[in-house]
Order: sequence, then structure tokens, then C-alpha cells
Amino acid sequence: MSAGGSGAVLKRERVRDYILELIESLSPGDAIASERSLCASLDVSRPTLRAAVDELVAAGLLVREHGRGMFVAPEKITQELVSDQRAMVLPRASGAWSSRLLEFTTIAAGARVGRKLRLSPAADIVYAARLRLVDGVPMAIEHLHIRADLVPALTAEELETGDLYDHLRDGHGVQVSEAVQTMEPTVVSQAEARLLGVPHLSPALLFERLTSDTGDRPVEYVHSIYRGDRYRIVSRLTLGPTATREPTAPTGHLPGIPPGAFAQPESVALTTQGDVQPAR
Repeated sequence: MSAGGSGAVLKRERVRDYILELIESLSPGDAIASERSLCASLDVSRPTLRAAVDELVAAGLLVREHGRGMFVAPEKITQELVSDQRAMVLPRASGAWSSRLLEFTTIAAGARVGRKLRLSPAADIVYAARLRLVDGVPMAIEHLHIRADLVPALTAEELETGDLYDHLRDGHGVQVSEAVQTMEPTVVSQAEARLLGVPHLSPALLFERLTSDTGDRPVEYVHSIYRGDRYRIVSRLTLGPTATREPTAPTGHLPGIPPGAFAQPESVALTTQGDVQPAR
């Protein structure tokens, strides 16, 4: 890289660090100085400032409002992952969660969902799309696929109010016991952007979850898009010689920990098992 290129990168980092300090000294919703004022204070060009600001907007730390300026973004929703071997239990994500039903119907499972639920492609499943909200703000779009033979009397009200797993247990005799969930980064489509109130191609988190009952029978397959600017996951690690490993604990590189950081694999216990997303 040329010296000029390095200087530009370092200058942008300086601007970014300065704005981060401003953010940390303010509260969500507080205004940030105008671009013109920041350029004068930091003695940088408008493109350099905007590059740093764009990065912070994409990270969900700043919000731009046309004609009004820049503001400190709302706090991110935080969900901690911990294990509980006794039951399918984990801390609730922060905020007041609610659901708005977008679609609710019975359809054929199809090949892909049928394989996941161990059903024939022609077997019926209940499909529901829900907009998940936190304190009234759209947070996620959730697509549920539930075996129809297990929930022949499932209602729209059950999908919009209360805890879905409670409804499955109390109203349909289905006791869920285990869920395997994957997570990966993605971006939102135009349709998803409209529902979530974010720009097209905004960063997001894609979750896929397969939930089984106490008889190891697949009950539901869910895939969800969560806003990347407002949703955060926290993993709890136990570090040190007293950490114990479960027999099924993952081996190799743990997320966020460089390979070889700990000489003995027994010194790290990862407790991020279970369901990330609260099903309400």
C-alpha cells in the first residue's frame, strides 16, 4: 500500500475513534455535531468524514435522519447464550417483545422442509410468517414451519400472543426439549427492508432453527432475519483449568478465540447451547 493510501486509512480511523468517543459520552437519541462542524474540528475532508460515519451507521452505532442530522443509535437488543441441561431455558432478550402475524396457512411441506421435519413432501405443515417487534419497533421477520399433524387446532392468536412453546405444551400436548440453531450474516431484501424499516441490503443475522420434542421428533423448522443494527448475541465462556467440557462440546477453534490461544483445550468451556431467539 502506498504511503498516501495508508495515511487516508489512518485518518479515517482517527475520525472514527473521535466519533466513537462522542457516542460513548452521549445517550441514545442525542444529536452528533454536523458534518461541516466535525470536518472543521478534525481538519479532514468531507469524503474522509463520511467514510467513517458510513461505517458507524452500518454498525448500528449512528443513525442518519434526512434534513435533521446524525444521532446516537438506540441501544442494541442483547441476548445472552447460556446452557441449561435440565430444560430448554435461557434468559429472555431485553425489551418488550411482541408479534404481528403476516401470514398463516396450511401448505405442503415440500422437499427441503419435509427433509428437515422428516415428512413426505406432500405432508401438510402449518406455515406462519411473523414480524417480531421490541418495544413496538420491528426487529425480525420469522418464518415458522410446524408439523400440521401435531397442531391441528393452532390459532392465529397463539402465534401473536404469549409464548409459542407454552401454547404447544398446554394447548397441543407438544413438549419441546431441544433445538439446534445456526446463525450467519446476511443482508435484507427489498421486501424485508420495508417490513423492518431499514435500507435495502442492510446487514442482518440469519437464524435457522430445528426444534424437537421429548421423543426426538422434529416439531418446527424456523428461519428468521434479525436486524444487524439492533440485535446482538453474547456468549458466556468459562476459561481456566476449572472449566469442564461436556461430552458433546465442540472441538477446535472457538468463535472469537484465536487458535492456540490456550495450551490445553480443557481450559475453555463454551456454554452457548440452546435456542437464541425467544419464542413468544
